[in-house]
Amino acid sequence: RSARVKLSNAMRICCSIVGKAATKRLSRLFAPTGAGTLCNDYNEFFKNENILTNMLRCPDHQVIEQGDSQRMTGQSANALPVARLENAAAPGPCLMVCEHASNHIPAEFAGLGLSQADQRAHIAWDPGALGLARELAERLRAPLVFSGISRLVYDLNRAPDAVGAIAARSETYDIPGNQGLDAADRQRRTSAIYLPFHAALREEIARRLAASLRPVIVTVHSFTPLYFGRRRDVELGVIHDADATFALAVLDAAQTQTSLNAQLNAPYSAADDVTHTLRLQATPYGLLNVMLEIRNDLLADARAEKAMADTLAPVLSAALDTVGAHAITSKAS
Repeated sequence: RSARVKLSNAMRICCSIVGKAATKRLSRLFAPTGAGTLCNDYNEFFKNENILTNMLRCPDHQVIEQGDSQRMTGQSANALPVARLENAAAPGPCLMVCEHASNHIPAEFAGLGLSQADQRAHIAWDPGALGLARELAERLRAPLVFSGISRLVYDLNRAPDAVGAIAARSETYDIPGNQGLDAADRQRRTSAIYLPFHAALREEIARRLAASLRPVIVTVHSFTPLYFGRRRDVELGVIHDADATFALAVLDAAQTQTSLNAQLNAPYSAADDVTHTLRLQATPYGLLNVMLEIRNDLLADARAEKAMADTLAPVLSAALDTVGAHAITSKAS
């Protein structure tokens, strides 16, 4: 009885901070016998403190549900799954980011006029990127921030004034739902998707800085083997923005420790406007950073994602050693 009273009080406090909707979601996480029934052991509540921490950190429309975040790719949702955070308390030096994690197009966008096949194509997301990012986050003991919205609704690695932020055409595909948009349409999507995602990512960076950590920002992407009908031989692209320090260390480790065809600034570079997240989130703080692009035929299933993580985690660890511990320790420490 005492445990139930304590848990009930905790729920009331949570409700006052994050609202009823979020608290109902939280109660379901700790109520295996049914919604609305509090679990008997309140220690279970505090054993899952990362979930509570994340809920207190995010407004209702960005609530992070652990079970949901594990299966959300391509799933419908009542609210826009704009920003998700996993491994919030992870102590490692890296902060993993996956902007193109999902091909989910919320119902309100009516599939953007695309067929189901087109919605599953590489134009809608980066296949395998989220699985790889999760595997790397586990091996490197790193937090992971990712989005549950298709890049076709809004490409979070593009600035609001970039044509590609809401692309009317991607490679050889026309995107009917993105054609003929006016400034108000673009503003609504920017406000609903771009702004909250990058605010959530910036908040996580700030929290780590405040804890005397200088996170190394690693964004994880995948690319198609065939682009406009041309074969791409590169298997691992190591891309940098203004500061090439960490990218060069990653490239060197990849070329000496793996058999991957690893290339610098391929198949894209900053000149192609693909480093917006690094430029927006890492550069202002002077944080080391890199963008990883993996050819998606090497991430065909969960086993391949794990194998690639086994290959790349030591590469990133070696690069971290190369840049030295001083580069990832806060100036305030």
